[in-house]
Amino acid sequence: MEKKPHFVRREFLPREVPSISLALLLAAILLLNALLYLYLNKFYSSLGRVETDPGLCPFGHFKFGGLKNCSPWLSCEAINREVRKVKCVGEGAVKKVFLSEWKEKKVVLSQLTNSELKEDFLHGLKMLKALQSKYVVRLLGYCEQQFTILTEYHPLGSLRRLNETLHIPKYKGMNTWHRRLMLAIDYVSVIRYLHSSPLGTLVMCDSNDLDKVLSQYLLTSDFHILVNDLDALPLVNRSAGRLVKCGHRELRGEFVAPEQRWPYGEDVPFEDDLMPPYDEKTDIWKIPEVSNFFLGHVEGSDIVRLHLFDIHAACKKKDPAERPSAQEVLDTYRKVLTLLIREAAMPGAREML
Repeated sequence: MEKKPHFVRREFLPREVPSISLALLLAAILLLNALLYLYLNKFYSSLGRVETDPGLCPFGHFKFGGLKNCSPWLSCEAINREVRKVKCVGEGAVKKVFLSEWKEKKVVLSQLTNSELKEDFLHGLKMLKALQSKYVVRLLGYCEQQFTILTEYHPLGSLRRLNETLHIPKYKGMNTWHRRLMLAIDYVSVIRYLHSSPLGTLVMCDSNDLDKVLSQYLLTSDFHILVNDLDALPLVNRSAGRLVKCGHRELRGEFVAPEQRWPYGEDVPFEDDLMPPYDEKTDIWKIPEVSNFFLGHVEGSDIVRLHLFDIHAACKKKDPAERPSAQEVLDTYRKVLTLLIREAAMPGAREML
């Protein structure tokens, strides 16, 4: 007799994820997005510096190094009586810089070295007083009669030493793509501030090569950027038809913007009177090279460069009018930072959905 086959009944799991599981997944992603939003707010506050700075004092006053109250800028008499030079730490064309002490706190004393450049020195002091903000080194006092300026001391020095600093064991944890991108954001924030300053549109003229640019800025101990040298900061006033020229000598090289170079060829000798003036878009031309320095060659930096490719290409437009504003560059940098941090926080979210 032929046996009939026995069929075993099996329960198969449904192929589709139950709606409750999908809802939980979506809820988890929303929660992660909320946490990311809070993190980015804190990130911009601590690293990118929000627009308000509660540490700033009223005009003519300062506070630093744990001081609770704001003090008036030190006068000639106070500087001569209370400030002690320790050693010379630098010298440029305009001034000599001394590490000094004031009330057991380290400070920086700058003094004019070339009397022929006293107008540049006084212009730098004028800018320093007028532009006090979270973007500019803190002014502690000055003496016009003695051509002396007192500012806050930052032990990490100028940005020229950035890569050396990031190789110090204490700071190796800072050597990441997002910290480096935050430095680039800080730099563009300074340029944006100068282009929309309380005095009007200012151009950073001490920027004919990368090393010169980096020497104009300080790196703070909490890894922010401050502009330190404001001796060459002319004003653009379009409504009055006033443009600028960065010095009276011929500028060469790919680092400076095309409109800063002699336009009449090698056969025509350079003459300052024939050199056309220009505007603040020269600063925009230089942003890609400076940012490339900041990004370095750490893991992830090439991905950042890829995301910044379009805005950097726009910065390199030959026609200055076609270049973006510093605000537009800054907005793009911040969007890229947010995007990349979100992708790092949720690497598989799309595939899960």
